[in-house]
Amino acid sequence: MSAEDDDSANGWAGPSRSQLRREALDVLKLAQALAGLSDAQLSHFTLDDDLLDEVRRARGVTQQIARKRQIQFLAKQLRRLDDEELEPIRAKLENDRQFARMDSAALHHAEKWRDRLIEEGDDALTAFFEEHSSADRQQLRQLARQARAERDRGGPPHAQRELFRVLREVLGAH
Repeated sequence: MSAEDDDSANGWAGPSRSQLRREALDVLKLAQALAGLSDAQLSHFTLDDDLLDEVRRARGVTQQIARKRQIQFLAKQLRRLDDEELEPIRAKLENDRQFARMDSAALHHAEKWRDRLIEEGDDALTAFFEEHSSADRQQLRQLARQARAERDRGGPPHAQRELFRVLREVLGAH
């Protein structure tokens, strides 16, 4: 007779101790991830006010052992929630992680195009418009010229930043 059969014979039909521990560790990882988010990132989550205060309190603690204790307390608060309440938080965190990985590659791609548009001028613009026909030609041409002029005179890179923002939007939407 196995231990599982023995438990069911005694009337225990719940999850094993190991399963409970795995679930508690998953919630602890969720608490650590929430504590690592900025206010802007937290605003995208639908957390009740008490839980949001606990997340902010955990983020505010700087001493390592105290922060660990505070995150464990946050995990305890999270464990009180139902799986239906935790699942959207987990899904949003996973979606943000995937977006961040994807976003990093998109940012590098936009940076390369920005540098190329500033360096090569109209030739690079023509190549960009061949790949991305939906882009606003006039806006990109104007921003590329302004960015080139800023670079040449050594001014602050306002147009370069704006060019990067527009390229990021075009490449992200593509």
